[in-house]
Amino acid sequence: MPEDARTSKEPQIPTNLRLLRILEEVARLGVSVKPTDLIESMGLPKPTIHRLLQTAEAEGFLQRDLDGRSYGPGDRLRALAVNTMSSERVRTARLAIMKAAAEELGETINLATPDREGMTYLDRVETKWPLRIQLPRGTQVPFHCTASGKMYLSTLKSTTLNGVLSAKPLEKLTDKTITDPAELRQELAATRKRGYSQDNEEFMTGMAAIAVPILDQQGRMLATLSVHAPVMRCSFEQIVGFLGPLRDAAAKLSEIYES
Repeated sequence: MPEDARTSKEPQIPTNLRLLRILEEVARLGVSVKPTDLIESMGLPKPTIHRLLQTAEAEGFLQRDLDGRSYGPGDRLRALAVNTMSSERVRTARLAIMKAAAEELGETINLATPDREGMTYLDRVETKWPLRIQLPRGTQVPFHCTASGKMYLSTLKSTTLNGVLSAKPLEKLTDKTITDPAELRQELAATRKRGYSQDNEEFMTGMAAIAVPILDQQGRMLATLSVHAPVMRCSFEQIVGFLGPLRDAAAKLSEIYES
């Protein structure tokens, strides 16, 4: 086929938008993407796709997966997503919802997003009680022993989860921390079934928490919303009783990101 005939059938994506479109597609799919996937979905030539992926990787917007062939979000793309979620309009609406939930429950509310090494607190509304757990905005906490982290792990496909759990030994932070990968997988299966995650003094002695997902338009986990409290003031059973209002707040937060 003549070169000009082939070129005329290619989608007319302006050159200066092609890299942005690739980043958009990787974010939309929500899983590690192979070059062949992008060739099919975007219709661009194979050399063009490979060149754009290499550029995105070199600049930190994408990073290669463990298989060496697939690409997922890199540090700069994740930072872009977090900064977008923290834009003034979105954050004002988000904090209003979180403050209402914190006042209803009387305990601290946290919003967290997954990062490479753990969950990062994007926002929080503190309880008015003088006795509180100090975990300021920007704090990163482990995946395996926190409510927000276990909620995230429960959404991963099995191959990705196996990679996370086998990367390094699970650190024991309290007497109740789950450090056996098989036991943790059972806990994550229970989390998926009940629709919320729990931390019964697994991350910090004397603190318990539950978390629910904040979903995007495609039903994927965008972030987590959690409530935590000292068990000497609020028993674990009482914290589980906060599930209804916490889910209501998470649903309202999901609506923000659909608008």
